[in-house]
Amino acid sequence: MHFITGGAYNGKRKWVKDHYAAEHYIWLSAYSSDALTKPLQNYIPSLAVLEGLEEWIRTQIDSAFSPYTLRQRVMDQLGVWLEWEQANSCRRLVIIGTDTSKGIVPMDKRQRYLRDVTGWVYQDIVAQAERADVIWYGIAQTIKNDYI
Repeated sequence: MHFITGGAYNGKRKWVKDHYAAEHYIWLSAYSSDALTKPLQNYIPSLAVLEGLEEWIRTQIDSAFSPYTLRQRVMDQLGVWLEWEQANSCRRLVIIGTDTSKGIVPMDKRQRYLRDVTGWVYQDIVAQAERADVIWYGIAQTIKNDYI
């Protein structure tokens, strides 16, 4: 799995499209209201991109969930995609999430909760990722690369 993060409107999408110049891929975007659904084994090309992870997390916020429960719920959903990737060595999963940790800590409790859970989920993803890049102003900085 390859995790891409960086600030909003910093060129993450363009960088991924340039880096993975694949003809056939599936691109699910939370910004287009795509659901984070289970992959259909036979109908997905070898590249799957999940964009807007922080938005998928936001849509699942429920005051009844503890931060740990929400974090685990998101990781369980992503786990299905990780299994899809691991089932075939030709498959690649790319996850894009906007960095929400910079700037002023929100005063609103719900916004702080979202920011905290998003940060924890990103840590979990990077721990499992083979590669992680931060994109700032269209320039990538690799922060993890287990491919080497």
